[in-house]
Amino acid sequence: MSGLFAELNRTSQALSAQSQGVYTAGRNMANVNNPAYARQRVVLGDRGVAQTTLGVQSLGIEALALSNIRDALLDAQVLRETSSMRSLEAESDAYFKAQLALGQQVNSQNDASFIEGATNNTAQGTGEALENFFNAFSSLASSPRSAAERQVLYQRASTLINGLRTADSRLVALQNDITDQVTTDLTKVNEILATIQSLNQQIGRFEVGAPGSALDLRDQRQARLEELSEYLDISIENIPDSAGQIRILARDSAENPVVLLDSGKEFTDVTFDGTNFIGGRPATTLNLAGGKLHGALVARDGTVADLRTSLDRLSLQLVTAVNSAYNPGGALTNFFDPAGTTAATIAFDASLTQENIRTTAGADPGANDIALAVAGLATTTFSTAGGAQFNGTFGAFYRGVVATIGNATSNAESLLADQTTLRRAILERRDGVSGVSLDEEIADLTKYQRAFEASARMMRAIDEMLDVVVNRLGV
Repeated sequence: MSGLFAELNRTSQALSAQSQGVYTAGRNMANVNNPAYARQRVVLGDRGVAQTTLGVQSLGIEALALSNIRDALLDAQVLRETSSMRSLEAESDAYFKAQLALGQQVNSQNDASFIEGATNNTAQGTGEALENFFNAFSSLASSPRSAAERQVLYQRASTLINGLRTADSRLVALQNDITDQVTTDLTKVNEILATIQSLNQQIGRFEVGAPGSALDLRDQRQARLEELSEYLDISIENIPDSAGQIRILARDSAENPVVLLDSGKEFTDVTFDGTNFIGGRPATTLNLAGGKLHGALVARDGTVADLRTSLDRLSLQLVTAVNSAYNPGGALTNFFDPAGTTAATIAFDASLTQENIRTTAGADPGANDIALAVAGLATTTFSTAGGAQFNGTFGAFYRGVVATIGNATSNAESLLADQTTLRRAILERRDGVSGVSLDEEIADLTKYQRAFEASARMMRAIDEMLDVVVNRLGV
């Protein structure tokens, strides 16, 4: 009798273990389209052995635990490559918008006569405005008495001034937009850190007596970590003997680790002072190398800021050179306001009107020495050794400005394409490890179902044997 009851108990444990396998396979299939879910497996094991009159016998099988299939190395790679990809995305987006602000884009298949590879993105790009300005002085030199030519020159000069000022104001707006976006993203970063802190606390409570058992919470935490990596580059450190707790680390300028979040403890929000990101305890300036926040500042304080500086240099050289040619000796009035030496401040001289534009410094209204001198600036080669703002002609310098932003955009897009491909490959590799395969789960479901049926038949056989022993042997 005792042997039958013991066997009945072992069979009951087997039924429970196999039913857990069926349940887990069904749960995996239900989450086949959940990107944050790592497939789970039932860990089956022997309950031990016992000494009986028949010798050592097994106490049966049981479901010891549930585990999810994760590769820590692949998870870490996903975090790194996600940060790199989002950084390049932020740069590429900023550079494209900078091209729009400049009013021109590089297109080697559609060259302009004045600016190689520069094509209009608006009705009148700065390159064309600059070319038209000098051409208008050349036309005025051909007809120095023409009021119509003076009117055209004045309009084209106005277009050039407005183009430079508009381009600078758009770039300023772009920088401000980037700053605003960084501030918004930083709020999201701190919200994610708070969510991970809460998940750490929940995992700690669940795993105090059962390490590694809070599988769904761990999946949720990994998803939040990957979301956080979109904004800044982070590394993860597992805390030994801590019921599944982790630390989130960034780096300072000396590449020393800065703890942004330690398990479920209170943390200090990451802040932004307009130039640097600050986080950790004590407050430390972070040296980001990836994520949207990094890419945004690289673009704002790098290429976009350099583009504004280049436009300022172009404006300063234009004002200086044109005024020098238009007002030789400095005794007469200037063409441009000598105080407006940046792209944001360039303007006509207060005394200039379209009627009093000079073509000569002498008394002969038919002379054209000034008009020719200004028109000749289009082909004049400047040198920084001589005090100029750049080396080369106006056209060559502006061509370089356009090419710089064009190359930055092209390089960022190329790197982004490569990085996106690399990240996709790593995600596919991780999905091969942690993702749910319907074919595999159906096979497991069938296996556990057959094992359950076999255990059920075993239980029926034992039940029949007990019925014979209890109800029939005495008859």
